[in-house]
Amino acid sequence: MKTREGGRIVDEAAVIARVRAGEPEAYAELVRAHTGIALRAAAALGAGADAEDVVQQAFVKAYCALGRFRDGAQFKPWLLSIVANETRNTVRTAARQRTLAGREAALAEAEPLIPESADPAVATLETERRTALLAALEKLSEEHRLVVTYRYLLEMDEPETAQALGWPRGTVKSRLNRALRKLGRLLPDFRPGEGGRGIGRATGREAGRGGEERG
Repeated sequence: MKTREGGRIVDEAAVIARVRAGEPEAYAELVRAHTGIALRAAAALGAGADAEDVVQQAFVKAYCALGRFRDGAQFKPWLLSIVANETRNTVRTAARQRTLAGREAALAEAEPLIPESADPAVATLETERRTALLAALEKLSEEHRLVVTYRYLLEMDEPETAQALGWPRGTVKSRLNRALRKLGRLLPDFRPGEGGRGIGRATGREAGRGGEERG
């Protein structure tokens, strides 16, 4: 599996092979390639101000577990499953849930979602829609919130989502359909073509299709 890091391609399998062969400094290439999405995942899943610590610990655990990493598997969803576990442990240990405002701020800090050149009115509308989406996600069950977060906030495809969550692809599909139907009821104003980074388009399209399926 190859991942684009900045302007170049990172051959993940080759990097992992180098680490296993006794070149630990090569691991930095994987860290650089995946830090951004790992921070977004931690923030979206509720790590809040602890997102950087969660991601750092996840990278350490992933490094220690590279010997058990399955050849041919994708590194990103495997890493994000570790990020999700670390986030869950951090929140439980702290005995508190992050507020919606804190989660929205952490997401915005982890990666700018709206270009600086965007029209201010458009940017404001996109921010409002994203805030509404995160508020709606808080009302879903954990499994439904996770599958929507991985598929759309983190823009992972179905196989990656299945690997990250450790679910069969059929389970991802059925739970996603149910989650999007619930979101459709919570966010009746969302229509195809609306929402930031494809979430509005996906919600409108998939929720409509999900209404025809029984999950």
